[in-house]
Amino acid sequence: MKPIPPEMQLCIDECLRCYQSCTAMAMNHCLEEGGPHVEPNHFRLMMACAEMCRTAAHFMLIGVPHHRHTCADCASICRQCADSCDELDGMDECATMCRRCADACERIAG
Repeated sequence: MKPIPPEMQLCIDECLRCYQSCTAMAMNHCLEEGGPHVEPNHFRLMMACAEMCRTAAHFMLIGVPHHRHTCADCASICRQCADSCDELDGMDECATMCRRCADACERIAG
């Protein structure tokens, strides 16, 4: 088995952490808080971010060249999600994870 380059492994790890953070925050914080936390645009963006992060990690793990495209899209969605999270109370950790993932994905996307 060919080893995963360290920078790609870092990106995979950041994507999986962001997937976990967005999913957990949406299900365990946003749903409990209600109000603007479950406003459709914000909540859908969190779900899209989580899924895009999972998909980007998966593409890197399976070694397809399309990972550059998924990473570019992932970075864009993560930045949008972070901005949306910034507008709400208690979402700082999620916003931070989204930005870390976006940074890592931008490096891989080239």
